[in-house]
Amino acid sequence: MPRAPRALLPALLAAATLVAGCASNVEDKTANWSTEKIAAEARDEMNGGSYDKAVPLLERLEGRAAGTPLAQQAQLDKAYAQYKGKEKAQALATLERFMKLHPASPALDYALYLKGLINFNDDLGMFSWLSQQDLSERDQKAAKDSFETFRELVTRFPESRYAQDARQRMTYIVNSLAQYEVHVARYYYQRGAYVAAVARAQRAIADYDTVPATEEALYILVKSYDALGLVQLRDDARRVLDTNYPGSTFITQGFKGEAKAWWQLW
Repeated sequence: MPRAPRALLPALLAAATLVAGCASNVEDKTANWSTEKIAAEARDEMNGGSYDKAVPLLERLEGRAAGTPLAQQAQLDKAYAQYKGKEKAQALATLERFMKLHPASPALDYALYLKGLINFNDDLGMFSWLSQQDLSERDQKAAKDSFETFRELVTRFPESRYAQDARQRMTYIVNSLAQYEVHVARYYYQRGAYVAAVARAQRAIADYDTVPATEEALYILVKSYDALGLVQLRDDARRVLDTNYPGSTFITQGFKGEAKAWWQLW
């Protein structure tokens, strides 16, 4: 490798020294702060919506207050700040670390609630069903993860202040997942894929019994079996529909089209 000319060596050494000096002189403004001051600054940043600025403050607070309840609170606040700052993966990782390190924490119910909330909000787009999009397959993992986390919360901490809201969100998720299956079943039916429509309608009925979407799932079975010429199965499905939903508007009016559905009122 060619060597630098001797005349340039002093200049290069001086430049290197200058860069190293600048790097070592990066000021940590929290160096002389108390943990209370760091916590207050982080809180102010969060209240002002500057979640990206709150996260490093909370990380410093967690390190300074290690082994104390304040460090635990800093972890939870960091997860919340990451969530609000749209850093879902980082927020979930922070919560997983918290639950692993503090399995007996009195704030464990909140950690579970926040974990469920992150996945709940992350997958709401799945339930908006952009009407012109091919809806034959969509990822449901986040919604199901959210449901399982909320279920753990209400099972382990039934009296938690977050339990009631978690139960309501669980109901919403189940209804939404069922309606999603029915939406896909209708998508298949309207395109003449009757066998696929039957499969998705049956899944909705089997996995999400007694939810509002069951009525339309049964109607799709009736229509699909009729299109396939399966008279006995059609009549059986119609009998179940009439028994459970007497006077169903699907029988008299067919599909409801693009009218606003129950889930849009959430």
